[in-house]
Amino acid sequence: MNWIDILQAQAISYAPKLLSALIALFIGWKLIGVASQLLEKMLTRSNVEATLKHFLGSLANVALKALLLISAASMIGIETTSFIAILGAAGLAIGLALQGSLSNFAGGVLILMFKPFKAGDYIEAQGQAGTVEGIQIFTTRLRTPDNKLIVIPNGPLANGNLTNYSAMPTRRVDFVFGVGYDDDIDHTRAVILSVLNQDCRIHSDPAPLVVVASLGESSVNFTVRVWTNSEDYWPVFFDTTEKVKKAFDAAKISIPYPQRTVHHIQHTEK
Repeated sequence: MNWIDILQAQAISYAPKLLSALIALFIGWKLIGVASQLLEKMLTRSNVEATLKHFLGSLANVALKALLLISAASMIGIETTSFIAILGAAGLAIGLALQGSLSNFAGGVLILMFKPFKAGDYIEAQGQAGTVEGIQIFTTRLRTPDNKLIVIPNGPLANGNLTNYSAMPTRRVDFVFGVGYDDDIDHTRAVILSVLNQDCRIHSDPAPLVVVASLGESSVNFTVRVWTNSEDYWPVFFDTTEKVKKAFDAAKISIPYPQRTVHHIQHTEK
């Protein structure tokens, strides 16, 4: 038997396997496309973040196609056991080399799934504070009030303490105003309430709180607490501080400040 006969025999032997593998590959490829579309629709209905939705869709698509190719190779008669072992070893080595990156990846998935914050929120975490510019798979980008860009890895961000100042629709604004001991308490309270009641951004429910909180060394200290919408927090804080100072001046209410008396003793020579 010459080599041509051998090739013909091999072709006849492998032709059914090859045809079956090609058919399985074609059908499987189409089914993976349909499955990817169904997964994307399901994630869309679940209100999953767009970044995570695209990433999970791509990851599932690649994984399914890799499994399909291995299955097709097995149908032809190619030994895939050693191939799978090599892939597993390579995956383990890559995982160990990218341990920190995988931690950030897992943190990004958790953030995108559970949504402790979203783009546009003002947060404080990992010793940094700013408005969330974007949430990516490995990092989160913050924009500080003075327009600096901060990039925080998602691993520590997902596992550490985090304060989201934009999560709730309302926030409480706290003030402390000190007045002199000679000033009338009831009159001072009335002046403060008059300023608060003129600002439509300050909520009437809960009602503003104006109380004497402490008696300091040189002042009677009023604690003032009001509620406002979260986006109005700083405008209300700054405006109210200025308006109360002007109202105190108009009502002749003193704001004491620390004073020190220095005695100068002059020694004369005898």
